[in-house]
Amino acid sequence: MKAMILAAGRGERMRPLTDTTPKPLLNVSGIPLIGHHLRHLQAAGFRDIVINHAWLGQQIEAILGTGDTYGVNIRYSAEEEGGLETAGGITTALPLLGHKPFLVINGDVLTDINFAQAIKIGKKIQQTGKLAHLWLVENPQHHPEGDFSLTQTGNVIQPQSHKPTLTFSGVGVYHPALFNNIQPHTRAKLAPLLRTAMQTGQVSGEYHAGYWLDVGTVERLHKANQLVNKICGE
Repeated sequence: MKAMILAAGRGERMRPLTDTTPKPLLNVSGIPLIGHHLRHLQAAGFRDIVINHAWLGQQIEAILGTGDTYGVNIRYSAEEEGGLETAGGITTALPLLGHKPFLVINGDVLTDINFAQAIKIGKKIQQTGKLAHLWLVENPQHHPEGDFSLTQTGNVIQPQSHKPTLTFSGVGVYHPALFNNIQPHTRAKLAPLLRTAMQTGQVSGEYHAGYWLDVGTVERLHKANQLVNKICGE
């Protein structure tokens, strides 16, 4: 199974740090933020990784190279400086990802989600005809309204008044067919595709109770360093 790390964002809320350094390369406890994903992916059995990039993307390629330092094989999907949004970026990278379900991870989150489970989930998606499987987490302070709800049968649905909402972690397994109606090299968001697939019960999901942090601001970058240092010190 292949994995993709989304690393094309400009990181506006991280300025001025991201004026000269792409957000995925910001230091978290001694290594680039994206390096934590690469370590976890390698430990989970992944070897083929695709990384998209836009803003200062050549720095990402220069630092990570072919992935030898992390024991993986990295291929890159370069985008124009403005980026293509999530669905557009994934669609453009499909020739590198292949025809089977693949794991996608937001490059600006820090989490202990068990990526090894994605391999089993990918096989299940192929068997059941689902188009996506999402990991959901408790709503953080900066996003109290959440994104979706989770049914008792494990389907992800639009928020409903009688069900609590959860936040999409930015980690999911997708079938390439989810992106059939998106043209490569065009800007397209992921959420509308997921909502359409939810209407026919084609999005499954699960609740993640472990640690998860959206490293989207300088303050949360400090929290990320504290979190990793605490974990490494235990």
